[in-house]
Amino acid sequence: MGVEIKLTDRELPISPTMIDFLDRVITDKPHEAGWWDQLNEILVPIEAAERIRHAKEVSDRVFNHPLGQKAILRAYEFLAAITIGTTAKLREIHDRYRFICVVGCPRHGGSYLTRELFLATGHDVDKVPNAVAHDGFPDLSPFLLSEGSNAHTAAAQSLAEYLAMVEVFFARSFRDADGFTVVPKKATKAAYDGAFFGAMLGPRTEYVITLRHPVAACISTYEKSTGLPLDGRFAARGNIEDWVKRDLAWVGMDEGAIARGDYFDAYLRYWEHYHYRLALTGLPAGAGRTVVVYGKERLMDLAASLRAKLGNTGTPGEFRIFDNRSRHPEWSAKATGAIARVAQVWATAGWSFPIDEVMEGW
Repeated sequence: MGVEIKLTDRELPISPTMIDFLDRVITDKPHEAGWWDQLNEILVPIEAAERIRHAKEVSDRVFNHPLGQKAILRAYEFLAAITIGTTAKLREIHDRYRFICVVGCPRHGGSYLTRELFLATGHDVDKVPNAVAHDGFPDLSPFLLSEGSNAHTAAAQSLAEYLAMVEVFFARSFRDADGFTVVPKKATKAAYDGAFFGAMLGPRTEYVITLRHPVAACISTYEKSTGLPLDGRFAARGNIEDWVKRDLAWVGMDEGAIARGDYFDAYLRYWEHYHYRLALTGLPAGAGRTVVVYGKERLMDLAASLRAKLGNTGTPGEFRIFDNRSRHPEWSAKATGAIARVAQVWATAGWSFPIDEVMEGW
């Protein structure tokens, strides 16, 4: 008996992110590239509807252009390979590229290190697209099945699109001493399915894990989102807070309870569970994994080390740091408890959590 399962681009349409990326390549328009600015406190809004509208406006131009057609076909080839396990197709990526992924919660210093990696490999960061460099794409997330949406399928498709975008953007980029094209990536969402993410990018991928004290990270998060709400309750005003709300719903909180709850309690629960996932979802281990705790000297020293490893003798840019350790002392005990629990879970997975450095509170 033969069974044929047919899916088309109606069921699995190309994402607005990839359409926008290809349109900007085709038309030579500047990419959205503000991802690298460490001091930028502009709120990143939740803007799915606007992206869909824009993609519809430019889709014909992309679909009718040879470069667009080639890249889109390539994305579907990767999606088919991922879906049925055609590993030879993925080896075409693994044999040409070496990824260096910076993984950690938002506002944990990852953008600085990602910027340094792009600079070290000869890129103008003002011309590196958000989708190529930063953590919004590809879109791995806690599992959710709803009408017309499956988080596993969405993750596979966005990773397939990302690989196709890598082939376009890094076509003539820096190669290391072994002949591999180096691809930096801030990959916050790799924590949601580390084994899957690692398998897609291949065995040569290196991971830089960024850590930060949850009080300082929470302050940075609400400052990015226009300030702590006046009533002290949690509100989802931008992308980062939307991820917090989504993750809390995944561990059993209803939307009303999240909105009525204390801002730091919500953030801390997100922070804690995110770090559980870092250790427990299979992110590859070994010599290719480095853990760094937030702090000016630590991050700049690591940036210098990464540059040297890539054969770049340039001096890292300054990492700007602000001392918020005296703010919100009422949050301290809760944070200490969460840090201790994360350290215990990491130990069960064979990971070492640097408690003393995190407790410096930067």
